[in-house]
Amino acid sequence: MRWVYGKQDWKTFERGQENCYLMTNGLGGFSSLSMTGSAARNDHAFLMACTKAPNSRYNVIHRIAEQIEAEGCTYTLSAQEFADGSREEGYRWLSEFSYEDTPVWRYLVNGVEVEKEAAMRRGENTAAVVYRVRNRSRREIRLSVTPFVQFVPKGNDIETDQGFRFEPDRIRSGGMTLSVRTDGETEKIPVKEETYFYSYDACDGRRSTGRAKAGCRILASVKAGEYRELSVVFSLESSGKGQGGALSEVSAASDIHTRGSAGRRIAEAELTAQQIIEEQKAYRRGLEEQAGFLTDTAKCLVKSASEFIAKRESTGGDTILAGFPFFEDWGRDTMIALPGVCLSTRRYEEARSILRTFARYEKDGLMPNLFPEGGKEPMYNTVDAALLFINCVWLCAEASQDMEFAREMYPVMERIVEHYRKGTRFGIHMDKDGLIMAGEGLDQVTWMDVRVGEILPTPRHGKPVEVNAYWYNALQIMGAFARRMGRDGEEYEKLAEKVKISFTEAFWMEEEHCLKDVISGTEADTQIRCNQIWAVSMPFTMLDEEKERQVVDTVFEKLYTPYGLRTLSQEDGQFCPVYGGEVLKRDLAYHQGTVWAYPLGAYYLAYLKVNRESSAAKAEVWAQMEVLESALREGCIGQLPEIYDGENPVSSKGCFAQAWSVGELLRVYEKLEAR
Repeated sequence: MRWVYGKQDWKTFERGQENCYLMTNGLGGFSSLSMTGSAARNDHAFLMACTKAPNSRYNVIHRIAEQIEAEGCTYTLSAQEFADGSREEGYRWLSEFSYEDTPVWRYLVNGVEVEKEAAMRRGENTAAVVYRVRNRSRREIRLSVTPFVQFVPKGNDIETDQGFRFEPDRIRSGGMTLSVRTDGETEKIPVKEETYFYSYDACDGRRSTGRAKAGCRILASVKAGEYRELSVVFSLESSGKGQGGALSEVSAASDIHTRGSAGRRIAEAELTAQQIIEEQKAYRRGLEEQAGFLTDTAKCLVKSASEFIAKRESTGGDTILAGFPFFEDWGRDTMIALPGVCLSTRRYEEARSILRTFARYEKDGLMPNLFPEGGKEPMYNTVDAALLFINCVWLCAEASQDMEFAREMYPVMERIVEHYRKGTRFGIHMDKDGLIMAGEGLDQVTWMDVRVGEILPTPRHGKPVEVNAYWYNALQIMGAFARRMGRDGEEYEKLAEKVKISFTEAFWMEEEHCLKDVISGTEADTQIRCNQIWAVSMPFTMLDEEKERQVVDTVFEKLYTPYGLRTLSQEDGQFCPVYGGEVLKRDLAYHQGTVWAYPLGAYYLAYLKVNRESSAAKAEVWAQMEVLESALREGCIGQLPEIYDGENPVSSKGCFAQAWSVGELLRVYEKLEAR
């Protein structure tokens, strides 16, 4: 699916910063700027490198400034907002922006056409850009390309005494070396520092300004009536065969060293910028063909899903990054995202790799929520990741018809169930009625896990509804696996039956026609939340058909929006209509009505289930999901975000690209296409 934008989409500078692109390199690094080429966030970068996959990220090239010079006149193509209130307004020359497998910008300046295309190379901290210039004017013109660099950890600003060394074919700072390969000419310029204003950080109370420096530019002259291409490849030098990282240490002296002359030609043994672009396109076409979807939107989501799969150096396996530009790889998010991101796209080997990694780190029946970094111990503060691990093994075995993998994972799953029955950390244990209790003190262990100091905005200690839905599902899976493996699964089945009876008695609210959110003896119990939808959408569920239908109808009435489910009914006194502002304000609204995209997948699967996947039900879901195309056009192009405002979900917020949002909607397309 090719997304095309025109001048109507950037009528103002602000509108031009509303949408951005995202490309990743499979290591945790990425490239993301607005569709007008500006950095509207401190986390935007043309080259966000990752020196240790997947979380040691460095903002290397923050943005690229571009100009056309002709007979004493200068025309700026790039766009950027600065802290002093000034702006580069090159978007006025921008006639088209498109994104399919690569971002493409097209400019028209008084008879001069410039097409710019960029790509990242997978497995390397390498970003490439090609400028295709057709000079249909009567003047010779010169294109200049100036990279503004930071060489700082993601989210940081450059230090006052940070040393930079600009050389003809490389830029050095902080122990890292960025190679610059081009078929143009490089020219040394007086070192220039820019201070930016980040509108998308300012509105959320994040750091609203940042700086970058430039000390060289790349030039290409084009005579009247001629066509020329200018190619540039930026790469951390040690990344030629892997992840990349630091070379020899460079002095962090306060002086800025500059040297510059003619740039060197691209060596024959190295990929050109155009070859990197073609490699990227071929890779993404292959993903689309492997997945086998028929719907254009689903095909788009297949390629979007691939951006979240990355290598993890500390474990030697694959992982799923929760969201860009903020999040890392978390256990809960991985287990929710994996069925769609890996299984619906038929990437079974990656799914098995991820699950094997988690299996190695199982401890006391729990799965890590955060993996170890820098010698630190994993964090296990999640009740749902381990139960969803069992669900993922089931779905993986079913999709790939690989019972040997299930046999391999079975002992781990046995330990999970045993520890949940006897009790493990964070207050997680089975009560005498067979239901699971979780959470104690200030430990929030469900996905509604915000904690602000000693404030728990969404306290759910007790028996959360979705956790017990996962528990029943896990018990049924263990019984089913046991039978297939010739084992005795009767104990699991008997316990599952007990859980089913207790669940219905404890959670069902007859007058509200839906389920309680938690059993805790507090006012939180009867709040109408989206968590109940998983009691209908899981492979094995407890409610009778009529109650499941009532849950689906209540969720639709109270919580459904075309872009996600509200986390709390608008009728609730704690409902927060808008997500934004300082951290405290955002956190207090995070699960108090804010619309989350990912539960929408469970809603549609539940709706299809209670309507027995009839042709009429499928037609209804197809019709409702048509609006997702507009969601994919807004925010991060081709991606689905983390959240929207609860009252009027019109603009994506939080992470502009979220793995579980993409994955869960892919599962719906898989069901609709009956793959």
